[in-house]
This record gives sequence, structure tokens and C-alpha cells, in this order.
Amino acid sequence: MEHSSEAYYVPAQSHWPIIGAVGLFALLGGGGLTLHSIQMQGQASLFSQITVYSGAFIMAGMLFGWFATVIAETRKGLYSPQLDISFRMGMSWFIFSEVMFFFAFFGALYYTRNFSVPWLGGAGDKGVSHMLWPEFTAVWPMLNAPNTEQFPPIKDIINPWHVPAINTILLVSSSVTLTLAHKALKLGNRSKIKMWLGITLVLGVSFIILQGIEYVEAYQHLDLTLASGIYGATFFLLTGFHGFHVTIGSIILFVLLIRVYKGHFTAEKHFAFEAGSWYWHFVDVVWVLLFTLVYIL
Repeated sequence: MEHSSEAYYVPAQSHWPIIGAVGLFALLGGGGLTLHSIQMQGQASLFSQITVYSGAFIMAGMLFGWFATVIAETRKGLYSPQLDISFRMGMSWFIFSEVMFFFAFFGALYYTRNFSVPWLGGAGDKGVSHMLWPEFTAVWPMLNAPNTEQFPPIKDIINPWHVPAINTILLVSSSVTLTLAHKALKLGNRSKIKMWLGITLVLGVSFIILQGIEYVEAYQHLDLTLASGIYGATFFLLTGFHGFHVTIGSIILFVLLIRVYKGHFTAEKHFAFEAGSWYWHFVDVVWVLLFTLVYIL
């Protein structure tokens, strides 16, 4: 049943926002309790872990159920063109918020490299802070923190031309394959949609696996950890949050692939596919910046 193009669809009352609020409260509250218990006791308490995992489980269930409801409403033809515009605006603002999220971390990296570290080395109008650690030499990447007793030295940094370079090729290639899948969808060639979207998903999962291998190498062989001072903190925050976004993006691609196999989407109506593509291309662009600013420069 096609909905009237003049009417704006108003969904029925839903329990999903309440469930989402409860799950988010448990997830964030449990996270705070976990950090507190680690600080006070040296390890996470059982209660904090149960709270975190319960919140994550509730949030996952909420997302699954809510999106299933939206998909069912879409399949029934309840959504009007006006609501389609609302979906597009919502996704656009969401990606903009993600841009600002990463902009904050890149800004912290820039401030650290160009201001904080040089000041500790005696440069600039705040170079008097050099008196705190007179033996400290300001270089980046900072393998030796000013206070080496609190922050152990790093043996070496990750070689950008090994795993990071391979991951760059994987993600850039995945943008190309996803674009080919989108083009096939517009042409109505479902076999090519499945092929190119499946390849994109494999490339994304490969990226996650290789980044896991990179983290193991950093921790076990290079002594590069979150406790390695400002360099370790910025490195793992930027790459870790990006890896989390790639994981979310891979889940989105997997759901899209299932929907393609179920016969969803047409050449005219496939905004869910477009929204997933926007998100994946955004993640790819962030990685190119991250590879350049974190690994190379």
C-alpha cells in the first residue's frame, strides 16, 4: 500500500525509546562504576560489569527491534516522500555529529604536538614548564615521556607501511566496491549487488582483524599502550574509536546484505542502503586522515 504523498506518517506509540533510555543509563552508569572500581580496587567490580553488559545487551536489543519496526513500516509503504526527506536530514546531522566527534580528537592531537610537547621542551612563552623535567627533549612521536617513572618508554612506533598501509588499501577499495554495489542497485542488477556488497563486507572485516593484530604487536612487542603517555593515549583513542566505527559499519553492511538477499530495496527506493553507504564512506575518509596524521606525520 503506497502512502499518500501529501500526508506525513505518524507512527503509533512505541516502547523502544523507553527501553533505549534504560539501556543507555545502564551502559553509561556501569561504565562509570567500572572506572571508579578500577581506580579504587585495581579491577572492575562484578556489579559494574553486570551493569555494563546488561546495558549493552538492552541497547543491542532495542536497536534490533526498533530498526525491524522501521523496516516493516517501510515494506508496507507507509512512509511518504516528506518522511524520506526527514530520514535524509537525520542521517546527515548524525554524520555531522560524527565529524565533530573526530574533529575534537584530531584537535587534541594537533594541540599536543604543536603546543604542549614543545612547551615541555622549553619552547614558546610557556617554555618555563621545562624546569619540571630539564632532561626532556621535545620530539614527536614521543617515545619517552617527561616522567619515565610513571609512563614507561616506548620501544618503537607502528610502522605505517606495514599493517596500516594494507588497511588503507582495504578501506579505500571497500569504498570503490560499495559504490559499484550502489550502482548495480540503481540498475536493478541484484546478483552484482550481492557480489560487490559481500566483497565490501569482507574488506571491512579484514580491516578489523588486521587492526587487532596491530594492537597485539603494539602491546606485546613495542610497549605501546594506553599507559604510554600522551602519544599512546592519542594513538589508541583515535585508532580505537575509528575501529569501533568500522565495526558498526560492518554490522550495517551485514544487515544490508541480508536485506538484499530478502529482496528488499528497489532502484527508486533504497534510502537505507544509501544511509549505510554514507556512513561507510565517512569512516573511510576519517581513516585516510588518521593514517596521514597519526601514522605518517
